[in-house]
Amino acid sequence: SDKGLQRRLPPMPDENQKTEDLDIRERNLLLVFINTYDQIMVGGKPMDITQVKEKAKEFILNPLNEENLPESEDTEFELPDGTKWTYPVSKGVISLQTTRDTGYETYIMVQNELTRVFNEIREDVSMQKFGKSFGELAEDERKVITTAVPQKISEAEPRKAIKK
Repeated sequence: SDKGLQRRLPPMPDENQKTEDLDIRERNLLLVFINTYDQIMVGGKPMDITQVKEKAKEFILNPLNEENLPESEDTEFELPDGTKWTYPVSKGVISLQTTRDTGYETYIMVQNELTRVFNEIREDVSMQKFGKSFGELAEDERKVITTAVPQKISEAEPRKAIKK
């Protein structure tokens, strides 16, 4: 059976456009690594697939404003009805790294868990702000929520495994 992830990729950049490396503060970066043996490390700690979502969610939300978790920036949004709304947008980025021989099934499971984190946060924020689920929002309301809760998952080039 076919397996895969449905993703809308950003448009290809203009070939004349200069690329820049982004400087991300260490506290704003959560490394999720899957090794050759399909073992998962999140923030340098071994983790079972069942723990990935909650760890990533805590990282993005940083509910207690901890120094070792991402900063957030209060951002003002104009709502469809013309009113203003301020929301603390997380500066957190989740970096997913694998080895070249990481199992595809494990990779898909981790990707699904990371995507689920952002979907759940968007659902919660949607209910709090608009009193309805994200799926029930009008397009302009949905755009506000997706801007307030951006899905920041970076995928690094797979590493070559070193076997000893």
